[in-house]
Amino acid sequence: MAATTATALSNTSLLDRKLKSSPSKTGIFAFLAALAAGVVYIVFHVTRDLDAASITSYAPYGLLALALLIALGFEFVNGFHDTANAVATVIYTHSLEPNIAVVWSGICNLAGVLLSSGTVAFAVITLLPVELILQVSSGAGFAMVFALLIAAILWNLGTWWLGLPASSSHTMVGSIIGVGIANQLMHMHSGTSGVDWEQAMKVLKALLISPLIGFLFAGMLILLAKQVAKFPELYEAPKDNTPPPLPIRALMVLTCTGVSFFHGSNDGQKGMGLIMLILIGTVPTAYALNHAVSPAQVQDFIVASEQAGRILDRHVDPRGILGSDARATVTDYIRTKQMQPDTILALRELVEDTDHEVALYKEFKAVPPNEQANVRNDMYVASEALRLMDKSNAGFTTDEKAALKIYKSKVDNATKFIPSWVKVAVALALGLGTMVGWKRVVVTVGERIGKDHLTYAQGASAGLVAMGTIFAADKFGLPVSTTHILSSGVAGTMAANGNGLRFKTIRNIAAGWVFTLPAAALLSGSLYWLFRHLS
Repeated sequence: MAATTATALSNTSLLDRKLKSSPSKTGIFAFLAALAAGVVYIVFHVTRDLDAASITSYAPYGLLALALLIALGFEFVNGFHDTANAVATVIYTHSLEPNIAVVWSGICNLAGVLLSSGTVAFAVITLLPVELILQVSSGAGFAMVFALLIAAILWNLGTWWLGLPASSSHTMVGSIIGVGIANQLMHMHSGTSGVDWEQAMKVLKALLISPLIGFLFAGMLILLAKQVAKFPELYEAPKDNTPPPLPIRALMVLTCTGVSFFHGSNDGQKGMGLIMLILIGTVPTAYALNHAVSPAQVQDFIVASEQAGRILDRHVDPRGILGSDARATVTDYIRTKQMQPDTILALRELVEDTDHEVALYKEFKAVPPNEQANVRNDMYVASEALRLMDKSNAGFTTDEKAALKIYKSKVDNATKFIPSWVKVAVALALGLGTMVGWKRVVVTVGERIGKDHLTYAQGASAGLVAMGTIFAADKFGLPVSTTHILSSGVAGTMAANGNGLRFKTIRNIAAGWVFTLPAAALLSGSLYWLFRHLS
Protein backbone atom coordinates (compact mmCIF):
# COMPACT_ATOMS: atom_id res chain seq x y z
CA MET A 1 0.00 0.00 0.00
CA ALA A 2 2.85 2.34 0.92
CA ALA A 3 4.59 1.55 -2.37
CA THR A 4 1.45 2.28 -4.34
CA THR A 5 1.02 5.60 -2.54
CA ALA A 6 4.65 6.53 -3.15
CA THR A 7 4.33 5.67 -6.83
CA ALA A 8 1.18 7.77 -7.13
CA LEU A 9 2.86 10.74 -5.43
CA SER A 10 5.90 10.38 -7.69
CA ASN A 11 3.73 10.27 -10.79
CA THR A 12 1.74 13.28 -9.59
CA SER A 13 4.88 15.37 -9.06
CA LEU A 14 6.19 14.39 -12.48
CA LEU A 15 2.89 15.31 -14.07
CA ASP A 16 2.87 18.62 -12.23
CA ARG A 17 6.23 19.42 -13.77
CA LYS A 18 4.97 18.32 -17.18
CA LEU A 19 1.86 20.46 -16.94
CA LYS A 20 4.02 23.50 -16.12
CA SER A 21 6.47 22.92 -18.97
CA SER A 22 6.64 25.37 -21.85
CA PRO A 23 5.20 24.43 -25.24
CA SER A 24 7.49 22.97 -27.88
CA LYS A 25 8.94 25.71 -30.12
CA THR A 26 8.64 23.45 -33.16
CA GLY A 27 5.00 22.67 -32.38
CA ILE A 28 4.18 26.33 -31.76
CA PHE A 29 5.86 27.36 -35.01
CA ALA A 30 3.97 24.70 -36.97
CA PHE A 31 0.65 25.77 -35.51
CA LEU A 32 1.34 29.49 -36.06
CA ALA A 33 2.23 28.74 -39.68
CA ALA A 34 -1.05 26.84 -40.08
CA LEU A 35 -2.89 29.71 -38.35
CA ALA A 36 -1.38 32.32 -40.69
CA ALA A 37 -2.17 30.24 -43.78
CA GLY A 38 -5.72 29.69 -42.52
CA VAL A 39 -6.32 33.39 -41.90
CA VAL A 40 -5.10 34.25 -45.40
CA TYR A 41 -7.39 31.58 -46.85
CA ILE A 42 -10.38 32.85 -44.87
CA VAL A 43 -9.82 36.52 -45.77
CA PHE A 44 -9.43 35.68 -49.45
CA HIS A 45 -12.65 33.67 -49.66
CA VAL A 46 -14.74 36.03 -47.53
CA THR A 47 -13.58 39.00 -49.61
CA ARG A 48 -14.42 37.17 -52.83
CA ASP A 49 -17.88 36.20 -51.55
CA LEU A 50 -18.70 39.71 -50.37
CA ASP A 51 -17.41 41.32 -53.57
CA ALA A 52 -19.84 39.17 -55.54
CA ALA A 53 -22.74 40.15 -53.27
CA SER A 54 -24.84 43.29 -53.65
CA ILE A 55 -24.44 45.14 -50.36
CA THR A 56 -25.70 48.71 -50.16
CA SER A 57 -24.59 49.40 -46.57
CA TYR A 58 -21.57 48.73 -44.38
CA ALA A 59 -23.78 47.80 -41.41
CA PRO A 60 -23.91 44.08 -42.39
CA TYR A 61 -20.10 43.96 -42.31
CA GLY A 62 -19.98 45.14 -38.70
CA LEU A 63 -22.77 42.81 -37.62
CA LEU A 64 -21.16 39.92 -39.48
CA ALA A 65 -17.78 40.55 -37.81
CA LEU A 66 -19.32 40.73 -34.32
CA ALA A 67 -21.43 37.61 -34.78
CA LEU A 68 -18.54 35.60 -36.23
CA LEU A 69 -16.27 36.73 -33.40
CA ILE A 70 -18.76 35.40 -30.83
CA ALA A 71 -19.39 32.15 -32.75
CA LEU A 72 -15.67 31.46 -33.13
CA GLY A 73 -15.25 32.40 -29.46
CA PHE A 74 -17.59 29.53 -28.62
CA GLU A 75 -15.43 27.14 -30.67
CA PHE A 76 -12.28 28.52 -29.02
CA VAL A 77 -13.73 27.80 -25.57
CA ASN A 78 -14.94 24.42 -26.84
CA GLY A 79 -11.35 23.65 -27.86
CA PHE A 80 -9.72 24.16 -24.47
CA HIS A 81 -12.80 22.93 -22.59
CA ASP A 82 -13.41 19.59 -24.34
CA THR A 83 -10.20 18.63 -26.13
CA ALA A 84 -8.42 18.15 -22.80
CA ASN A 85 -10.22 14.83 -22.63
CA ALA A 86 -8.46 13.65 -25.80
CA VAL A 87 -4.96 14.38 -24.48
CA ALA A 88 -5.46 13.27 -20.86
CA THR A 89 -4.67 9.60 -21.42
CA VAL A 90 -1.49 10.10 -23.48
CA ILE A 91 -0.17 12.64 -20.98
CA TYR A 92 -0.93 10.52 -17.92
CA THR A 93 0.65 7.43 -19.43
CA HIS A 94 3.76 9.43 -20.50
CA SER A 95 3.14 8.37 -24.09
CA LEU A 96 3.56 11.97 -25.30
CA GLU A 97 4.90 15.10 -23.69
CA PRO A 98 2.06 17.56 -22.91
CA ASN A 99 3.17 20.22 -25.41
CA ILE A 100 3.47 17.67 -28.22
CA ALA A 101 0.17 16.01 -27.30
CA VAL A 102 -1.70 19.31 -27.33
CA VAL A 103 -0.28 20.42 -30.68
CA TRP A 104 -0.97 17.00 -32.22
CA SER A 105 -4.51 16.99 -30.84
CA GLY A 106 -5.09 20.45 -32.29
CA ILE A 107 -3.96 19.27 -35.73
CA CYS A 108 -6.27 16.24 -35.55
CA ASN A 109 -9.18 18.44 -34.45
CA LEU A 110 -8.51 20.63 -37.47
CA ALA A 111 -8.54 17.61 -39.80
CA GLY A 112 -11.81 16.36 -38.28
CA VAL A 113 -13.55 19.68 -38.84
CA LEU A 114 -12.30 20.00 -42.43
CA LEU A 115 -13.52 16.52 -43.35
CA SER A 116 -16.85 16.75 -41.50
CA SER A 117 -20.08 16.25 -43.45
CA GLY A 118 -22.21 18.95 -41.82
CA THR A 119 -24.95 16.50 -40.82
CA VAL A 120 -24.60 17.24 -37.10
CA ALA A 121 -24.55 20.99 -37.78
CA PHE A 122 -27.99 21.01 -39.34
CA ALA A 123 -29.38 18.42 -36.91
CA VAL A 124 -28.68 20.93 -34.14
CA ILE A 125 -30.26 23.76 -36.17
CA THR A 126 -33.55 21.83 -36.53
CA LEU A 127 -34.03 22.15 -32.75
CA LEU A 128 -34.64 25.88 -33.21
CA PRO A 129 -38.12 27.35 -33.80
CA VAL A 130 -38.76 27.35 -37.54
CA GLU A 131 -39.98 30.97 -37.46
CA LEU A 132 -36.65 32.19 -36.08
CA ILE A 133 -34.71 30.23 -38.71
CA LEU A 134 -36.78 31.82 -41.48
CA GLN A 135 -36.45 35.27 -39.88
CA VAL A 136 -32.77 35.01 -39.04
CA SER A 137 -32.04 38.43 -40.57
CA SER A 138 -34.58 40.10 -38.25
CA GLY A 139 -34.06 41.39 -34.72
CA ALA A 140 -35.52 38.18 -33.31
CA GLY A 141 -33.11 36.08 -35.39
CA PHE A 142 -30.02 37.94 -34.20
CA ALA A 143 -31.28 37.92 -30.60
CA MET A 144 -31.57 34.14 -30.90
CA VAL A 145 -28.04 33.64 -32.24
CA PHE A 146 -26.37 36.02 -29.79
CA ALA A 147 -28.31 34.68 -26.78
CA LEU A 148 -27.53 31.01 -27.28
CA LEU A 149 -23.86 31.60 -28.17
CA ILE A 150 -23.15 33.95 -25.25
CA ALA A 151 -24.97 31.64 -22.82
CA ALA A 152 -22.94 28.64 -24.03
CA ILE A 153 -19.65 30.54 -23.72
CA LEU A 154 -20.42 31.78 -20.20
CA TRP A 155 -21.41 28.32 -18.91
CA ASN A 156 -18.41 26.62 -20.55
CA LEU A 157 -16.03 29.18 -19.05
CA GLY A 158 -17.59 28.75 -15.62
CA THR A 159 -17.30 24.96 -15.57
CA TRP A 160 -13.78 25.12 -17.02
CA TRP A 161 -12.71 27.53 -14.28
CA LEU A 162 -14.01 25.08 -11.68
CA GLY A 163 -12.21 22.22 -13.44
CA LEU A 164 -15.42 20.29 -14.11
CA PRO A 165 -15.64 18.13 -17.27
CA ALA A 166 -18.98 19.59 -18.35
CA SER A 167 -20.13 19.08 -21.92
CA SER A 168 -20.16 21.74 -24.64
CA SER A 169 -22.75 19.63 -26.46
CA HIS A 170 -25.09 19.70 -23.46
CA THR A 171 -24.47 23.42 -23.11
CA MET A 172 -25.34 24.18 -26.73
CA VAL A 173 -28.47 22.01 -26.72
CA GLY A 174 -29.56 23.57 -23.43
CA SER A 175 -29.04 27.06 -24.84
CA ILE A 176 -31.12 26.24 -27.91
CA ILE A 177 -33.92 24.80 -25.75
CA GLY A 178 -33.86 27.94 -23.60
CA VAL A 179 -34.26 30.23 -26.62
CA GLY A 180 -37.07 28.06 -28.00
CA ILE A 181 -39.02 28.06 -24.73
CA ALA A 182 -38.51 31.81 -24.24
CA ASN A 183 -39.67 32.51 -27.79
CA GLN A 184 -42.84 30.49 -27.25
CA LEU A 185 -43.62 32.13 -23.89
CA MET A 186 -43.12 35.59 -25.34
CA HIS A 187 -45.56 34.88 -28.20
CA MET A 188 -47.92 32.48 -26.46
CA HIS A 189 -51.08 33.89 -28.07
CA SER A 190 -49.75 34.14 -31.64
CA GLY A 191 -49.15 30.43 -32.24
CA THR A 192 -45.37 30.80 -32.49
CA SER A 193 -43.52 27.51 -32.14
CA GLY A 194 -40.98 26.71 -29.48
CA VAL A 195 -38.66 23.73 -29.37
CA ASP A 196 -39.03 20.83 -31.78
CA TRP A 197 -39.38 18.37 -28.89
CA GLU A 198 -39.35 15.29 -31.12
CA GLN A 199 -35.94 16.24 -32.48
CA ALA A 200 -34.83 17.44 -29.04
CA MET A 201 -35.69 14.08 -27.44
CA LYS A 202 -33.71 12.29 -30.14
CA VAL A 203 -30.67 14.46 -29.35
CA LEU A 204 -31.14 14.18 -25.58
CA LYS A 205 -31.35 10.39 -25.79
CA ALA A 206 -28.01 10.33 -27.60
CA LEU A 207 -26.49 12.60 -24.96
CA LEU A 208 -27.89 10.37 -22.19
CA ILE A 209 -26.98 6.97 -23.64
CA SER A 210 -23.48 7.79 -24.91
CA PRO A 211 -21.86 8.14 -21.42
CA LEU A 212 -23.45 4.84 -20.37
CA ILE A 213 -21.97 3.24 -23.49
CA GLY A 214 -18.59 4.73 -22.55
CA PHE A 215 -18.77 3.33 -19.01
CA LEU A 216 -20.00 -0.16 -19.89
CA PHE A 217 -18.01 -0.83 -23.05
CA ALA A 218 -14.71 0.54 -21.70
CA GLY A 219 -15.12 -1.65 -18.62
CA MET A 220 -15.95 -4.70 -20.76
CA LEU A 221 -13.04 -3.96 -23.09
CA ILE A 222 -10.43 -3.94 -20.34
CA LEU A 223 -11.82 -7.19 -18.89
CA LEU A 224 -11.66 -8.75 -22.37
CA ALA A 225 -8.12 -7.46 -22.86
CA LYS A 226 -7.01 -9.19 -19.66
CA GLN A 227 -8.23 -12.49 -21.06
CA VAL A 228 -6.75 -12.05 -24.53
CA ALA A 229 -3.68 -9.80 -24.30
CA LYS A 230 -1.29 -11.51 -21.88
CA PHE A 231 1.14 -8.59 -21.71
CA PRO A 232 1.83 -7.63 -18.06
CA GLU A 233 3.23 -4.16 -18.82
CA LEU A 234 -0.09 -3.19 -20.41
CA TYR A 235 -1.83 -3.35 -17.04
CA GLU A 236 0.77 -1.43 -15.05
CA ALA A 237 0.69 2.23 -14.11
CA PRO A 238 3.43 4.35 -15.70
CA LYS A 239 6.70 4.38 -13.78
CA ASP A 240 8.74 7.53 -13.29
CA ASN A 241 8.96 9.51 -16.51
CA THR A 242 9.62 6.51 -18.73
CA PRO A 243 7.54 6.23 -21.92
CA PRO A 244 5.78 2.89 -22.38
CA PRO A 245 7.06 0.21 -24.79
CA LEU A 246 6.65 1.18 -28.45
CA PRO A 247 3.54 -0.96 -29.21
CA ILE A 248 1.71 0.46 -26.17
CA ARG A 249 2.85 3.98 -26.98
CA ALA A 250 1.58 3.62 -30.54
CA LEU A 251 -1.79 2.42 -29.22
CA MET A 252 -2.09 5.40 -26.87
CA VAL A 253 -1.20 7.88 -29.61
CA LEU A 254 -3.72 6.18 -31.91
CA THR A 255 -6.52 6.67 -29.38
CA CYS A 256 -5.55 10.32 -28.85
CA THR A 257 -5.53 10.83 -32.61
CA GLY A 258 -8.91 9.19 -33.10
CA VAL A 259 -10.67 10.95 -30.22
CA SER A 260 -9.28 14.34 -31.34
CA PHE A 261 -10.28 13.78 -34.96
CA PHE A 262 -13.82 12.67 -34.17
CA HIS A 263 -14.16 15.43 -31.58
CA GLY A 264 -13.47 17.89 -34.39
CA SER A 265 -15.83 16.16 -36.82
CA ASN A 266 -18.70 16.12 -34.28
CA ASP A 267 -18.24 19.02 -31.86
CA GLY A 268 -16.86 21.32 -34.54
CA GLN A 269 -20.07 21.05 -36.52
CA LYS A 270 -22.21 22.68 -33.83
CA GLY A 271 -20.56 26.02 -34.39
CA MET A 272 -20.65 25.70 -38.17
CA GLY A 273 -24.43 25.43 -38.26
CA LEU A 274 -24.79 28.62 -36.22
CA ILE A 275 -22.21 30.44 -38.33
CA MET A 276 -24.25 29.58 -41.43
CA LEU A 277 -27.33 31.13 -39.80
CA ILE A 278 -25.25 34.25 -39.11
CA LEU A 279 -24.05 34.42 -42.72
CA ILE A 280 -27.55 33.93 -44.10
CA GLY A 281 -28.91 36.61 -41.77
CA THR A 282 -26.25 39.24 -42.47
CA VAL A 283 -25.31 38.60 -46.11
CA PRO A 284 -28.15 36.57 -47.69
CA THR A 285 -27.13 37.53 -51.21
CA ALA A 286 -23.85 35.64 -50.75
CA TYR A 287 -24.87 32.73 -48.53
CA ALA A 288 -28.63 32.10 -48.75
CA LEU A 289 -28.11 29.70 -51.67
CA ASN A 290 -25.16 27.49 -52.53
CA HIS A 291 -23.45 29.32 -55.39
CA ALA A 292 -21.02 26.43 -55.84
CA VAL A 293 -23.77 24.21 -57.31
CA SER A 294 -22.94 23.60 -60.97
CA PRO A 295 -25.35 24.21 -63.89
CA ALA A 296 -25.60 20.43 -64.39
CA GLN A 297 -26.64 19.98 -60.76
CA VAL A 298 -29.19 22.75 -61.16
CA GLN A 299 -30.70 20.86 -64.09
CA ASP A 300 -30.92 17.75 -61.89
CA PHE A 301 -32.72 19.89 -59.30
CA ILE A 302 -35.23 21.07 -61.93
CA VAL A 303 -35.95 17.50 -63.06
CA ALA A 304 -36.39 16.33 -59.45
CA SER A 305 -38.65 19.33 -58.73
CA GLU A 306 -40.94 18.54 -61.66
CA GLN A 307 -41.23 14.93 -60.54
CA ALA A 308 -41.93 15.98 -56.93
CA GLY A 309 -44.61 18.41 -58.14
CA ARG A 310 -46.39 15.65 -60.06
CA ILE A 311 -46.28 13.32 -57.03
CA LEU A 312 -47.69 15.98 -54.70
CA ASP A 313 -50.39 16.85 -57.25
CA ARG A 314 -51.68 13.27 -57.04
CA HIS A 315 -52.10 13.62 -53.25
CA VAL A 316 -53.76 17.04 -53.07
CA ASP A 317 -56.85 16.98 -50.87
CA PRO A 318 -59.90 18.10 -52.95
CA ARG A 319 -61.10 20.07 -49.93
CA GLY A 320 -57.93 22.16 -49.90
CA ILE A 321 -58.15 25.83 -50.83
CA LEU A 322 -54.86 27.60 -51.55
CA GLY A 323 -54.40 30.70 -49.43
CA SER A 324 -52.37 33.79 -50.19
CA ASP A 325 -49.21 32.53 -48.45
CA ALA A 326 -48.20 28.95 -49.28
CA ARG A 327 -45.03 29.17 -47.15
CA ALA A 328 -47.01 30.17 -44.05
CA THR A 329 -49.36 27.21 -44.57
CA VAL A 330 -46.48 24.75 -44.80
CA THR A 331 -44.72 26.42 -41.85
CA ASP A 332 -47.86 25.85 -39.76
CA TYR A 333 -47.65 22.15 -40.63
CA ILE A 334 -43.98 22.05 -39.52
CA ARG A 335 -44.90 23.80 -36.28
CA THR A 336 -47.99 21.74 -35.40
CA LYS A 337 -47.18 18.49 -37.29
CA GLN A 338 -50.90 18.35 -38.13
CA MET A 339 -51.85 17.77 -41.78
CA GLN A 340 -54.59 20.12 -43.01
CA PRO A 341 -56.59 19.90 -46.29
CA ASP A 342 -54.46 22.65 -47.83
CA THR A 343 -51.03 21.40 -46.62
CA ILE A 344 -49.98 19.33 -49.64
CA LEU A 345 -51.56 21.86 -51.99
CA ALA A 346 -49.41 24.62 -50.46
CA LEU A 347 -46.32 22.37 -50.51
CA ARG A 348 -46.87 21.64 -54.21
CA GLU A 349 -47.11 25.39 -54.80
CA LEU A 350 -43.76 25.97 -53.08
CA VAL A 351 -42.08 23.19 -55.06
CA GLU A 352 -43.40 24.49 -58.37
CA ASP A 353 -42.62 28.14 -57.59
CA THR A 354 -38.98 27.43 -56.71
CA ASP A 355 -38.70 25.16 -59.74
CA HIS A 356 -39.91 27.93 -62.06
CA GLU A 357 -37.69 30.54 -60.42
CA VAL A 358 -34.52 28.44 -60.64
CA ALA A 359 -35.34 27.27 -64.18
CA LEU A 360 -35.71 30.91 -65.24
CA TYR A 361 -32.19 31.85 -64.06
CA LYS A 362 -30.53 28.44 -64.64
CA GLU A 363 -28.08 28.91 -61.72
CA PHE A 364 -28.58 29.62 -58.03
CA LYS A 365 -26.05 32.45 -58.10
CA ALA A 366 -28.00 34.08 -60.96
CA VAL A 367 -31.15 34.44 -58.85
CA PRO A 368 -31.59 38.20 -58.20
CA PRO A 369 -30.12 39.29 -54.85
CA ASN A 370 -33.46 40.53 -53.50
CA GLU A 371 -35.04 37.12 -54.18
CA GLN A 372 -32.34 34.75 -52.88
CA ALA A 373 -33.49 34.79 -49.24
CA ASN A 374 -37.10 34.11 -50.26
CA VAL A 375 -36.11 31.24 -52.55
CA ARG A 376 -33.98 29.74 -49.76
CA ASN A 377 -36.79 30.00 -47.22
CA ASP A 378 -39.25 28.34 -49.61
CA MET A 379 -36.76 25.51 -50.20
CA TYR A 380 -35.99 25.12 -46.48
CA VAL A 381 -39.67 24.90 -45.54
CA ALA A 382 -40.35 22.38 -48.33
CA SER A 383 -37.44 20.20 -47.18
CA GLU A 384 -38.51 20.24 -43.52
CA ALA A 385 -42.12 19.41 -44.48
CA LEU A 386 -40.98 16.43 -46.55
CA ARG A 387 -38.76 15.26 -43.65
CA LEU A 388 -41.79 15.20 -41.35
CA MET A 389 -44.07 13.61 -43.97
CA ASP A 390 -41.54 10.83 -44.49
CA LYS A 391 -41.91 9.92 -40.79
CA SER A 392 -45.71 10.10 -40.81
CA ASN A 393 -48.27 8.15 -42.80
CA ALA A 394 -48.79 10.72 -45.55
CA GLY A 395 -50.02 8.16 -48.08
CA PHE A 396 -47.02 8.13 -50.44
CA THR A 397 -45.99 4.86 -52.11
CA THR A 398 -42.48 3.45 -51.74
CA ASP A 399 -41.46 4.74 -55.19
CA GLU A 400 -42.95 8.16 -54.45
CA LYS A 401 -41.06 8.37 -51.16
CA ALA A 402 -37.83 7.53 -52.97
CA ALA A 403 -38.45 10.26 -55.56
CA LEU A 404 -39.29 12.82 -52.87
CA LYS A 405 -36.11 11.92 -50.98
CA ILE A 406 -34.11 12.60 -54.14
CA TYR A 407 -35.82 15.99 -54.45
CA LYS A 408 -35.13 16.75 -50.78
CA SER A 409 -31.44 15.91 -51.21
CA LYS A 410 -31.23 18.37 -54.12
CA VAL A 411 -32.89 21.06 -52.01
CA ASP A 412 -30.58 20.39 -49.07
CA ASN A 413 -27.57 20.66 -51.37
CA ALA A 414 -28.72 24.18 -52.23
CA THR A 415 -29.57 25.33 -48.69
CA LYS A 416 -27.67 23.18 -46.17
CA PHE A 417 -24.07 23.76 -47.16
CA ILE A 418 -20.93 24.92 -45.37
CA PRO A 419 -18.25 26.90 -47.27
CA SER A 420 -14.73 25.61 -46.88
CA TRP A 421 -13.55 28.83 -45.21
CA VAL A 422 -16.09 28.35 -42.41
CA LYS A 423 -14.65 24.89 -41.73
CA VAL A 424 -11.13 26.34 -41.68
CA ALA A 425 -12.17 29.13 -39.27
CA VAL A 426 -13.84 26.67 -36.86
CA ALA A 427 -10.89 24.28 -37.07
CA LEU A 428 -8.41 27.04 -36.23
CA ALA A 429 -10.55 28.28 -33.32
CA LEU A 430 -10.77 24.73 -31.92
CA GLY A 431 -7.04 24.14 -32.39
CA LEU A 432 -6.06 27.46 -30.84
CA GLY A 433 -8.34 26.81 -27.87
CA THR A 434 -6.78 23.37 -27.41
CA MET A 435 -3.35 24.94 -27.00
CA VAL A 436 -4.40 27.60 -24.51
CA GLY A 437 -6.42 26.28 -21.57
CA TRP A 438 -6.43 22.50 -21.48
CA LYS A 439 -4.69 21.83 -18.15
CA ARG A 440 -7.55 22.15 -15.64
CA VAL A 441 -9.77 19.41 -17.06
CA VAL A 442 -6.78 17.12 -17.75
CA VAL A 443 -6.05 16.99 -14.02
CA THR A 444 -9.66 16.06 -13.23
CA VAL A 445 -9.84 13.26 -15.81
CA GLY A 446 -6.36 11.90 -15.15
CA GLU A 447 -6.12 12.13 -11.35
CA ARG A 448 -9.52 12.58 -9.74
CA ILE A 449 -11.86 10.00 -11.33
CA GLY A 450 -10.14 6.88 -10.03
CA LYS A 451 -8.26 6.31 -6.80
CA ASP A 452 -5.22 4.89 -8.62
CA HIS A 453 -3.10 6.14 -11.48
CA LEU A 454 -4.39 5.40 -14.99
CA THR A 455 -2.79 2.30 -16.55
CA TYR A 456 -2.00 1.93 -20.23
CA ALA A 457 -4.84 -0.55 -20.77
CA GLN A 458 -7.34 1.71 -19.03
CA GLY A 459 -6.35 4.74 -21.08
CA ALA A 460 -6.46 2.77 -24.33
CA SER A 461 -9.84 1.17 -23.51
CA ALA A 462 -11.47 4.49 -22.68
CA GLY A 463 -10.00 6.10 -25.80
CA LEU A 464 -11.01 3.31 -28.18
CA VAL A 465 -14.60 3.29 -26.92
CA ALA A 466 -14.77 7.10 -27.16
CA MET A 467 -13.51 6.94 -30.76
CA GLY A 468 -16.10 4.37 -31.77
CA THR A 469 -19.01 6.07 -30.01
CA ILE A 470 -18.31 9.53 -31.50
CA PHE A 471 -17.79 7.99 -34.96
CA ALA A 472 -21.18 6.22 -34.77
CA ALA A 473 -22.91 9.39 -33.56
CA ASP A 474 -21.35 11.35 -36.42
CA LYS A 475 -22.73 8.86 -38.96
CA PHE A 476 -26.23 9.19 -37.49
CA GLY A 477 -25.97 12.99 -37.40
CA LEU A 478 -26.28 13.18 -33.59
CA PRO A 479 -24.30 15.50 -31.31
CA VAL A 480 -22.63 13.73 -28.38
CA SER A 481 -20.31 14.77 -25.57
CA THR A 482 -16.64 13.88 -25.95
CA THR A 483 -16.17 14.96 -22.33
CA HIS A 484 -18.71 12.62 -20.83
CA ILE A 485 -17.97 9.64 -23.08
CA LEU A 486 -14.26 9.65 -22.27
CA SER A 487 -14.57 10.50 -18.56
CA SER A 488 -17.26 7.82 -18.11
CA GLY A 489 -15.01 5.41 -20.03
CA VAL A 490 -12.16 6.08 -17.59
CA ALA A 491 -14.59 5.53 -14.71
CA GLY A 492 -15.75 2.26 -16.29
CA THR A 493 -12.20 0.91 -16.52
CA MET A 494 -11.50 1.89 -12.91
CA ALA A 495 -14.66 0.14 -11.71
CA ALA A 496 -14.02 -2.99 -13.79
CA ASN A 497 -10.41 -3.14 -12.65
CA GLY A 498 -11.35 -2.82 -8.98
CA ASN A 499 -9.34 0.39 -8.52
CA GLY A 500 -12.20 2.26 -6.92
CA LEU A 501 -13.72 5.60 -7.87
CA ARG A 502 -13.47 9.02 -6.29
CA PHE A 503 -17.17 9.50 -5.72
CA LYS A 504 -16.78 13.20 -4.98
CA THR A 505 -15.51 13.75 -8.53
CA ILE A 506 -18.08 11.40 -10.02
CA ARG A 507 -20.77 13.31 -8.12
CA ASN A 508 -19.47 16.64 -9.45
CA ILE A 509 -19.37 15.32 -13.04
CA ALA A 510 -22.89 13.92 -12.68
CA ALA A 511 -24.07 17.22 -11.23
CA GLY A 512 -22.53 19.02 -14.19
CA TRP A 513 -24.36 16.62 -16.51
CA VAL A 514 -27.70 17.18 -14.73
CA PHE A 515 -27.49 20.95 -14.24
CA THR A 516 -25.86 22.00 -17.54
CA LEU A 517 -29.05 21.70 -19.60
CA PRO A 518 -31.39 23.65 -17.30
CA ALA A 519 -28.72 26.22 -16.38
CA ALA A 520 -27.78 26.90 -20.01
CA ALA A 521 -31.48 27.01 -20.94
CA LEU A 522 -32.28 29.52 -18.20
CA LEU A 523 -29.29 31.67 -19.12
CA SER A 524 -29.99 31.69 -22.86
CA GLY A 525 -33.73 32.22 -22.38
CA SER A 526 -33.05 35.23 -20.13
CA LEU A 527 -30.56 36.69 -22.60
CA TYR A 528 -33.00 36.17 -25.48
CA TRP A 529 -35.72 38.01 -23.55
CA LEU A 530 -33.28 40.86 -22.81
CA PHE A 531 -32.02 41.14 -26.40
CA ARG A 532 -35.56 41.08 -27.81
CA HIS A 533 -36.53 43.99 -25.59
CA LEU A 534 -33.39 45.92 -26.53
CA SER A 535 -33.79 45.35 -30.28
